[in-house]
Amino acid sequence: MSKLFDVAVVGATGAVGNQMIACLEERNFPVKTLKLLASEISIGKKLKYKGKDIPVEVLSENSFDGLQIALFSAGGGTSQKFAPIAASKGCVVVDNSSAWRMDPEVPLVVPEVNPHAIARHKGIIANPNCSTIQMVVALKPIHDVARIKRIVVSTYQAVSGTGQKAINELHDQVTAIMNFREVETKVYHRQIAFNCFPHIDVFLENDYTKEEMKMVNETRKIMEDDSIMVAATAVRVPVFYSHSEAVNIETEKKISPAEVRELLDRSPGLRVVDDPKDLIYPTALDATGGDTTLVGRIREDISIKNGIVMWIVADNIRKGAATNAVQIAEILAEKYL
Repeated sequence: MSKLFDVAVVGATGAVGNQMIACLEERNFPVKTLKLLASEISIGKKLKYKGKDIPVEVLSENSFDGLQIALFSAGGGTSQKFAPIAASKGCVVVDNSSAWRMDPEVPLVVPEVNPHAIARHKGIIANPNCSTIQMVVALKPIHDVARIKRIVVSTYQAVSGTGQKAINELHDQVTAIMNFREVETKVYHRQIAFNCFPHIDVFLENDYTKEEMKMVNETRKIMEDDSIMVAATAVRVPVFYSHSEAVNIETEKKISPAEVRELLDRSPGLRVVDDPKDLIYPTALDATGGDTTLVGRIREDISIKNGIVMWIVADNIRKGAATNAVQIAEILAEKYL
């Protein structure tokens, strides 16, 4: 790419916003100017990009004049208000919130799965939920070969999915427990240190949580197949970074674990880490800091005719959010701007 772009990061001071800035630099995105935007509480802050201190500006309706791309990670309310404003000024928004994901006019994109959907954008492109991203990266190659009929997934999600305050809370709770002090709970409804709870986001009328239904609906939209049946259980675990998932799939066509390993190992964005004899399988620590989705424990589901079980791990702040957004921006810059 020889063309340079004027880019903004909205929500630049948050955990994902910070990582977006790092990914732009690491991947050498063709940035001409970089504007960092956040709320008024960030006035006076500066963030580094390519060795330079860039002041954080207050987000306003005039923030997008002259920009071509804006990466949003500032919450649904902010996206609902400011993404249409940015789009009206010719600035394409890649939004990390849930605000636009299920809008039929907005593409929901994972570059390894459905990059062609970017062409349909009308100024806004949605970044999927972190737990959905890593799952569909691993499942789409299988779906293309054997067609997935049903998915049962249990997620084990790091506290960084909630944000920096949750990261701090887990740290503080562990420190308090190890020093025999009282544990404080502010971010979560109960203690997360040395605990797990099957509750992420609000409960809905069907007794699934909003996080679980995101996985149901987003998977179908990204895979472009509304016939796929999905049942999800989302669990918060006392891990700082990277989500893990136990995934059972039922396919229309028989596919063996060996075929799955070979297929996934040659698919983009994936690496198979699977040798149970030597206790080799991916963990959250293995995925943290990287952009590759790791897959292991690949085996036949002995309870059904055409079934595969696997374990999927990825860094939720990077591939699950910031890197996926930058990858979308790369395709935009190369093909559509």
